[in-house]
Amino acid sequence: QLQAFGGGLVQNGGSLRLSCAASGRTFRSYAMGWFRRAPEKEREFVGGIEWTGGIKYYADSVKGRILISRDNAQNVVYLQMNNLTPEDTAVYYCAASRQDGVPTQTQQYMYWGQGTQVTVSS
Repeated sequence: QLQAFGGGLVQNGGSLRLSCAASGRTFRSYAMGWFRRAPEKEREFVGGIEWTGGIKYYADSVKGRILISRDNAQNVVYLQMNNLTPEDTAVYYCAASRQDGVPTQTQQYMYWGQGTQVTVSS
């Protein structure tokens, strides 16, 4: 089970930190990804982190504004988002993958959490 939380309403230029907590299973050996789905758009990859935390990969649309980290001892993954814009408004999801590296495609992830809404006001 994965659960993303920490979303909310933030002003343009603001910051948020999302968390993804795992329960019932350890995801320490899984790559973890963050995705988002904006209204009337496809779900898109935001960023991900390899299971050791040593490799991270970010989508071009958010590169330089987000940071993904993980605490394997606590079974939690974080998504720090800075300088948010209204274009970042979406439901954000975390997911876990057994594939090596940092997968970027939705079909590469086998476990998904319920999303958390992020709304950025202009």
